[in-house]
Amino acid sequence: MTDPQLPPPPGARSTPDGPPPAPPAYAPAPTAAPVPPAYDAAPVPPAYDAAPVPPSYAAAPVPQAYATAPGAYPTAAPVAPAAPPGAYAVPVGGYAVPSGAYSVPDAAPQRSGVLGSLALVFSLVAAVVAPILGGISAFEIGRRLPYGVSSGNDLSVLSPARDQVLWAELSFWTGTVFGVAALVLGIIAIRRRQGRGSGIAALVLAVLGVVIFSAVVLVTFAVGGAAGFAGSPA
Repeated sequence: MTDPQLPPPPGARSTPDGPPPAPPAYAPAPTAAPVPPAYDAAPVPPAYDAAPVPPSYAAAPVPQAYATAPGAYPTAAPVAPAAPPGAYAVPVGGYAVPSGAYSVPDAAPQRSGVLGSLALVFSLVAAVVAPILGGISAFEIGRRLPYGVSSGNDLSVLSPARDQVLWAELSFWTGTVFGVAALVLGIIAIRRRQGRGSGIAALVLAVLGVVIFSAVVLVTFAVGGAAGFAGSPA
């Protein structure tokens, strides 16, 4: 028999003297799994020194803008300098493009051709006007003297046509003076290149003026003599 004050031995059944023990209200919590021992952490490698940073250069100083003084006048736009008086001015719109083939300009200045033109006019008077006047006078002389003029020194035979003889002499000397003047002016015009073409033409006409005057006077005198002979009474 056991002492009732002592707990029953393990595995012993309780006696029916007392009530049976109540079962536990919940199942006992399972025992947690043992925690494995923590290993030491891997050693951290030493940090290397960082590369040296190159020194930064200071930026160039920005020029300080000058403040406009209060009340100052606005600066005007630059104006091109004016050309001095007497200077050649470029035409508005530029130079015109020359048309046609390019020709080298004559270096010598163009001279006036008045001298050559004047010589040509004098030669025309000597070669055209004087022979016409002489021919008219010679025709009247031949008509008034149908039997011709004797070769003697007696000039009284010219009394019937003395006016016509005077006009014939006047036309001859007029042609002579203008012809000589045409020769001189023509030579000067050719030498100085003042109407060279007109000067050459004046020379030719002045030389031929003598021949033309003589031929016209002889022909008209013969025609006038024939007309006077035909009109004279038999």
